[in-house]
Amino acid sequence: MLSLVQPDERGDPTSPLRWTTKSTRKLAEELTRQGWPISADTVADVLRGEGFSLQANAKTIEGRRHPDRDAQFRYLNEQVKDHQATGDPVVSVDTKKKELVGLYKNGGREWQPAGEPVQVKTHDFVDREVGKAIPYGIYDVTADTGWVNVGCDHDTAAFAVASIRRWWSSRGAGDYPHARRLLITADAGGSNGYRTRAWKTELAALAAETGLEITVCHLPPGTSKWNKIEHRLFSHITMNWRGRPLTSHDIIVQSIAATTSRGGLSVHAELDTGTYPTGIQISDAQITALPMRRHRFHGDWNYTLHSRHEQPSPPHARHSEGHPSREHAQDRALLSHPALTGMPRHHLDKLAAELAESQARQREQDRRERRGAERRRAAGAGPPIKLADANRVLATVLYLRKLCTQAVLADLFNVDRKTITIAVAQTRPLLEQHGHAITPSTARFPTRADLIAFLADEDSPPPQEIKSAS
Repeated sequence: MLSLVQPDERGDPTSPLRWTTKSTRKLAEELTRQGWPISADTVADVLRGEGFSLQANAKTIEGRRHPDRDAQFRYLNEQVKDHQATGDPVVSVDTKKKELVGLYKNGGREWQPAGEPVQVKTHDFVDREVGKAIPYGIYDVTADTGWVNVGCDHDTAAFAVASIRRWWSSRGAGDYPHARRLLITADAGGSNGYRTRAWKTELAALAAETGLEITVCHLPPGTSKWNKIEHRLFSHITMNWRGRPLTSHDIIVQSIAATTSRGGLSVHAELDTGTYPTGIQISDAQITALPMRRHRFHGDWNYTLHSRHEQPSPPHARHSEGHPSREHAQDRALLSHPALTGMPRHHLDKLAAELAESQARQREQDRRERRGAERRRAAGAGPPIKLADANRVLATVLYLRKLCTQAVLADLFNVDRKTITIAVAQTRPLLEQHGHAITPSTARFPTRADLIAFLADEDSPPPQEIKSAS
């Protein structure tokens, strides 16, 4: 019998029950067919005696663990403490599971007269006339209060920010009359994800309207279950309406507003009948124009939107007007910043020196192949090299870090894109031959201006040394 229950461990991999349900009835039928008459009850007794029991799946396997996941949680925690210390609001936001509106089965049980359960539909097809309810929650971490905006249209970035705007107008501004800043903690994906351009543009508009400095810290990818709003607000809402059909938007709003907890949670809910179209495209120029400052630590996950533009002059322009070679050198000093390369400058210099001899041999071999013969003139007599060897290494490191495109790198190094393409194609194998692996960054800079502004931000404190959890 054990060979039937565990065919991959104790029996034949082609066991007839390998792909069937392992019920006691089917096990008894198969054993009887093999010449071992037995009842289903006896099978159950034997299985229990062998230490078996009926078990559901256990959701314990997580996605890929990002190497900076722990550090991001620590950084987020420091941001929360900083905002709370100055009396500024800290909110956790997210979209709750969309709910069918109508006489549909809702998980859970509630007290009803014996034998008189609430009758609901046998199917879960959406009623197009009523649609779904989209609850977007804003949980005030400090005050332990919830505010839920129940939408009827689409879960878009515009809807997410409209929900935050409504919370601020009806509750936040009154609770924090002297606030200058707002900290938002959000998941890495969805309508408020760090890759969603519309989320940033809508938040910039909100910052301009309210005069607030809005900072967003995203939870690392694959960690949405740790979002405060999930277990401080949404779980209580689910418990409050369990076993109850959500027959209308009004009932959904009322059920959410009636949610409380033993810890003193109070919730306000409103219906949002606005329309939020999908498919809105945000251009690179619009993103570049945003008054947004990326933090030195994971600027893709942590950024601040200002209520007005702050336009720092590019650092290379402050020192070297009209001198191409000096400007080029200044660009290298900027681009070799550890926040971009992921290594101290002296390590980058050591790497360039290590590859220099291999680069020289590679260049000489390439020229010999193009000439079809040995060199006739002394080295250095030909046209100047467009990109010095050290800069070829730097450009390749930045490209392998996935910070920007080759077109942006070409703009930064004042060369054509083909030069960058060739430099990367020739330098990448040398890095591999010398045993150097470049770790990609999660930061992305669509334009030169984005990258320069990131480095030019003198107000941003240097990244803290964050120890990983032991």
